[in-house]
Amino acid sequence: VQLVESGGGLVQPGGSLRLSCAASGFTFRYYPMRWYRQAPGKERELVAAISSAGGSTNYADSVKGRFTIFRDNAKNMGHLQMKSLKPEDTAVYYCWSRNSWGQGTQVTVSS
Repeated sequence: VQLVESGGGLVQPGGSLRLSCAASGFTFRYYPMRWYRQAPGKERELVAAISSAGGSTNYADSVKGRFTIFRDNAKNMGHLQMKSLKPEDTAVYYCWSRNSWGQGTQVTVSS
């Protein structure tokens, strides 16, 4: 099982980023997927979750209306579209599926 995140970077407040998670080594379409984040000095928190087929999603209150989780099972890819980013969104973002974690991608929101 391998999950590889990409798409992080430095963005100004109010900006947008799209994170991607490439899954391999398992049948991705059978499993739900989640995005977590961990800011310095804080515990890892769940940001968004999506069901295996993509028909059901859930979001942390702090990102509702700003973040969208979606997946492309044909390409074994999951994504997190983030808009209206705030400095408090700064964290390492992790992809999770089938009880496995990616290595994380840094998102920094700063002017």
